[in-house]
Amino acid sequence: MDYVPGAEQKICFDKFHVAKHLGGAVDQVRRMEHADLLREGNDQLKGSKYLWLQNPGNMSNRRWQSFAELRASKLKTARAWHMKEVAMSLWDYVHPTWARKAWKKWLGWAARCRLHPMKSAAKMIGKHLQGILNAVVKKVSNAGAESINSKIQKIKSRACGFRNRERFRNAIYFHCGGLDLYPRLGSTHTKS
Repeated sequence: MDYVPGAEQKICFDKFHVAKHLGGAVDQVRRMEHADLLREGNDQLKGSKYLWLQNPGNMSNRRWQSFAELRASKLKTARAWHMKEVAMSLWDYVHPTWARKAWKKWLGWAARCRLHPMKSAAKMIGKHLQGILNAVVKKVSNAGAESINSKIQKIKSRACGFRNRERFRNAIYFHCGGLDLYPRLGSTHTKS
């Protein structure tokens, strides 16, 4: 913050990482509740882990229908999942004032809930709220950087390491540099 003037207005925390923290909180609630229910002889949450973690937009209609009864139940996990889904819908805001109001309302809801993992996730989100609001309003993501990093890790893995940094750097430039290595159609190299 000392080296970049106005850094709070420039840094952005993307949706993926917020969703990851909230998904982890939902899973913690599920695990704790599942253990409590099993002690009572209830296996209602058995085998449902991935239903709670999957993005609803990626679910098939059949899977969504089978998930309907769990979603509508009075389970703590259902409440945590609903809180996560509401938070994910807050990324659709365009105006910073409305986005801030909506996130503050969600943070208040999460702070009052009796689900400790959701409270912890909300506390983390509250600490980074300005960066989240920047990402919401500016519609930015670090998906491109994550993609390049994934490619670099794949290069490193395939080579089983590199003897020196220069060779590693050259491999990155070669594979990620956008070089056009295909010959042009119609050009010939024969002399007549």
